[in-house]
This record gives sequence, structure tokens and C-alpha cells, in this order.
Amino acid sequence: MAFDQDEQDDPSGGSAAGFSRRSFLKTVGGTSLAAGVLSHVIGEAQTGPAAEGPDAVPIELNINGTIKKLSVEPRVTLLDAMRNRLDITGVKRVCDRGTCGACTVIADGRAIYACSHLAIEMQGRAIRTVESFTEGTVLHPVQQAFCETDGLMCGFCTPGFVVSAVALLEKNPKPTPEQAKAGLAGNICRCGTYTRVLEAVLTAKGVARG
Repeated sequence: MAFDQDEQDDPSGGSAAGFSRRSFLKTVGGTSLAAGVLSHVIGEAQTGPAAEGPDAVPIELNINGTIKKLSVEPRVTLLDAMRNRLDITGVKRVCDRGTCGACTVIADGRAIYACSHLAIEMQGRAIRTVESFTEGTVLHPVQQAFCETDGLMCGFCTPGFVVSAVALLEKNPKPTPEQAKAGLAGNICRCGTYTRVLEAVLTAKGVARG
């Protein structure tokens, strides 16, 4: 292949047309490098965790000390899985958008909203609901305190308040009124029995640390 005289005489490899062997090789080399890096990244992405769904997938949930096996679509919330699939109805559906606290459960010692967590994401965590607090016919100290102080009316919010109170008292058995209010701040009582609920939490005795 013959090059014109101007390109051959130019020490930089340039040509009168503004194109040179050197720039050509740089372009080809850069393109090859980019392609190699990109293919490596794509390869890693393709070998990552496989996506779940949209059909039902088998999961296992540790609820109240018992392993529950079921199949749910990845979009199903913990609340729906417990109420509709496992018949655990102590968790109440009220707002269904993480604002009222009626569906509160304890997961690994922390109070959470069951309507705001996917069931598939809760695998491997120890979940406790209000059903786990009684022993036969013996009420939990918090449940007993709610009865003694008349801390409930319609009852829809009561399980969530009880669960939040237990989660609080297991960490801090003797909270101040301000600490108790903060611990219950995620729960709403539409009947307005906040004074009685607070009294129940402050007078509950014998709650073991979690």
C-alpha cells in the first residue's frame, strides 16, 4: 500500500488530510479496550443473583418461633402473607400504607410495620406477633395492663399498640413518659385513648428484657 509523500515526510505521521496512521491506531486501540471493559461488566451483571418472580416463589418465615413454608409472589407484603395465607390475624389492616401502626410486629427485636415490608425480604428474621405474647390463658404483662387501665375501645389499633409497647419495654423496662410517648409515636388510636394507653405502658410490670 502506498502513502502520499506528505504523510511519509511528516515525522508525526500526519497527512495533509488531517488523518494519520498514528491516530488510526489510537482509535482502534481505544475502541478495543472499551469493548473489553464493557463486556467484562456485562458478564458480571449476567452472573449476579437471579431475579425472582413474577410468579409465586417458595419462602420460609420464622413467625412466633415456628417456620412457616408458603409460596407467594415477590410483591406480597408480610401483612398479606400473614393474614391471607397463614391466618395470623392479630396484625390488622387499617391504613395499609405505613402510617397507623395497626399491623406492627417485632422483627429481630425491632418494631416494624408489616404492611411496609415484603414477605420475601423477611426470610431469616425472627418475627413475633401479638399472638405470641400469651401463655395459655395467661396474658402478657402489657396486655394485662391494657385491661386494667381500660386502654382500648374499638380494638383495631390495640394489637399494634401492645406490640410497640412490648418492643419498647423489652429494651427499656422503666421508660419515662416522654420515652414511652416516643416509643408509641408510630401508632394511631382513632378513638383517642392515648392517656389510657400511656398509663398502661408506664404501669406494666414484669416485662423481661428482649
